[in-house]
Amino acid sequence: MAEDGVAQVLSRLDLAKTQLYHFKAIVIAGMGFFTDAYDLFTISLITKLLGRIYYYDPASTATPGSLPENVSAAVNGVALCGTLAGHLFFGYLGDKLGRKKSYGVTLKLMILCSLGSGLSFGHNAKALITTLCFFRFWLGFGVGGDYPLSATIMSEYANKKTRGAFIAAVFAMQGFGNLAGGIVTIIISAGFKGKFDAPSYEDDPAGSTVPQADFVWRIILMFGAAPALLTYYWRMKMPETARYTALIAHNPKKAAFDMSKVLQADIDEEEVSDGGGAAGADRSNHFGLFSKEFVRRHGVHLLGTTAAWFFLDIAFYSQILFQKDIFTAIGWLPEAGTMNAMEELHSIAKAQTLITLCGTIPGYWFAVALIDIVGRVPIQLMGFGMMAVFMLGLAIPYDHWTTEGNQIGFVVMYGFAFFFANFGPNSTTFIAPAEIFPARLRSTCHGISAAAGKAGAIVGAFGFLYASQDKDPAKRDEGYPAGIGVRNSLFWLAACCVLGFCFTFLLPEAKGRSLEDMSGESAGEQLP
Repeated sequence: MAEDGVAQVLSRLDLAKTQLYHFKAIVIAGMGFFTDAYDLFTISLITKLLGRIYYYDPASTATPGSLPENVSAAVNGVALCGTLAGHLFFGYLGDKLGRKKSYGVTLKLMILCSLGSGLSFGHNAKALITTLCFFRFWLGFGVGGDYPLSATIMSEYANKKTRGAFIAAVFAMQGFGNLAGGIVTIIISAGFKGKFDAPSYEDDPAGSTVPQADFVWRIILMFGAAPALLTYYWRMKMPETARYTALIAHNPKKAAFDMSKVLQADIDEEEVSDGGGAAGADRSNHFGLFSKEFVRRHGVHLLGTTAAWFFLDIAFYSQILFQKDIFTAIGWLPEAGTMNAMEELHSIAKAQTLITLCGTIPGYWFAVALIDIVGRVPIQLMGFGMMAVFMLGLAIPYDHWTTEGNQIGFVVMYGFAFFFANFGPNSTTFIAPAEIFPARLRSTCHGISAAAGKAGAIVGAFGFLYASQDKDPAKRDEGYPAGIGVRNSLFWLAACCVLGFCFTFLLPEAKGRSLEDMSGESAGEQLP
């Protein structure tokens, strides 16, 4: 009897040698994440510049460059709200319409809204910030769609031996997006700093922000459209994944044809039978999302992916979005009052670029190198555990780290926390949902898991802003987190890491196993 067509296609995909198209797919999908990171995290670089330009009050004693708390929360958090919505919407579409049909829409949104963010307009500060938040929301919506689609596409293209590394490599492009944001900001601020010299805020508050500074933040945000534009054509040329075509569209011949175009899989679509389903597949395996059967088979795993991602992102986004405030609070960055606007932007960009180079990027690529050797669950447990250790190491002797001469030690410890976030749950929470759910629900479940993460990010973005403020009104007027507020926040972030550690035990290990074995779509297979 001829081998079942779907089983034949899936077997060839699982056993296909690593080849050029795998790396091409990493770059095509990864450039979306490069753009994601650039667009999401450059906002943290320019918020103080926005404060200097649009909220300067000569009568105020607040630190120059501080945005009102509600404005800061909106600017930092609105893209995360859009991202959460995008995870859910495009996650569903990825299963309903196919991975490819929704894939180009996300890039179009990122391109248009990156440009729109830089072109934000308004007759006063409130109107301009409202316009900026509008574009940032829809930018986040496109970014959110990239998560479930890219993860699902890469998992369905990859072979089972190196699948984890390929998915992790796509996600690791975020590190280069962070780096690009810092480098672009350094170059632009240096150029304007040299050409339009200005006195420090201390010497001349009104003159410390030159009129040309309004162009700087716009250029930085608009540059985020470039990488998305460069990869749009190639993303549109990618065929639908063979797993979607075979398992969901029930067209194994078309799946074989698509696969033969891009992979050296040695399979002829004319030799593929039209038999439906994997060989001996469980024909009752057609339960819906949140049905009793789904809850029985995958409910605990969906709880594990959503809870772990939620607690991770509380810690991770708190660190990312407000690290400039933390560095100012401990005295590593100079006081804003001693610099003009371009000098402050330049200093913030250099500090965040250093953290990216020393902690963020190495962490991502350690995960790529070891994910298929060590396994997903051990790396996630290790990452959460080490993040908790380093945050407690910062919080308990906080007074020591903020003493003159010890700030570099704080930055080193802080960098290690980023390293283990990326060589740990920031990578593995992205990988796990793309591997353990059935093909027809894979994108949807990834979107739900990612949305839970963004809910945590919103808690981090809004919660850290308020929780880390000192209760002393005089210090609150200074406009940045300081003292006991930052210390208490670090304790809370450590607690989130401990909770993420605990929920990791709900996840199965996917190392070396096919997607169909993991999801229970193979004959007689049940997810452990």
